[in-house]
Amino acid sequence: MSVSQTIIDRYTQSDPDVRLMLRVAADDAHAFEELMRRYQNRLVAVLAHLVGRRDMAEDLAQDVFLRVYRARKKYVPASKFSTWLFTIANNVASNALRTLARRKEVNVTAAPDSSGANPIEHTALAASALMPTRQLDKAEMSEVVRMAIETLNERQRMAVLLAKFEQLSYAEIGEIMDMTPQAIKSLLSRARTNLREVLEPYLEQGEALKV
Repeated sequence: MSVSQTIIDRYTQSDPDVRLMLRVAADDAHAFEELMRRYQNRLVAVLAHLVGRRDMAEDLAQDVFLRVYRARKKYVPASKFSTWLFTIANNVASNALRTLARRKEVNVTAAPDSSGANPIEHTALAASALMPTRQLDKAEMSEVVRMAIETLNERQRMAVLLAKFEQLSYAEIGEIMDMTPQAIKSLLSRARTNLREVLEPYLEQGEALKV
């Protein structure tokens, strides 16, 4: 698909990371190091939530950057750099999850354990020292939210992570996930409903769900 010069000029002028990537395309190693510095932790955070393993997320982030570098000569700034980068990350994560599923190394749904309780409930109980009436502190609640996000299906999880951590718009998330902005809005609405059902017992009355 061809991209107009107007679009290229718009993103080149408005996005400093696009300008860095254009320097990468010209074989500027320092520019590539700067992009890695800016996005390494952000990529790993999103990928870790997607695949459920920090060590694997770090490996996948390196794969993403390798793909970025290999594609440098064909790079055209048709969107924000972060949108292009997370499109690659989404593809890498999806491939990794399919591989894991084929190997039966992960279970993508939160199934009850042998006692019949949901893993989220176990986490909350453990975090609150087996006292359900005690209000969870910030760190404990963050862990419960993390595990709740893992109960979402792959598409809902990716949309939530991009909205929460990268604060991307519906249009930007849609571009990354190859969906319309309206479809992303609906996807996020369903994801938030699902998360609210899981987290409701641990939220203070009236507290908004910040995802």
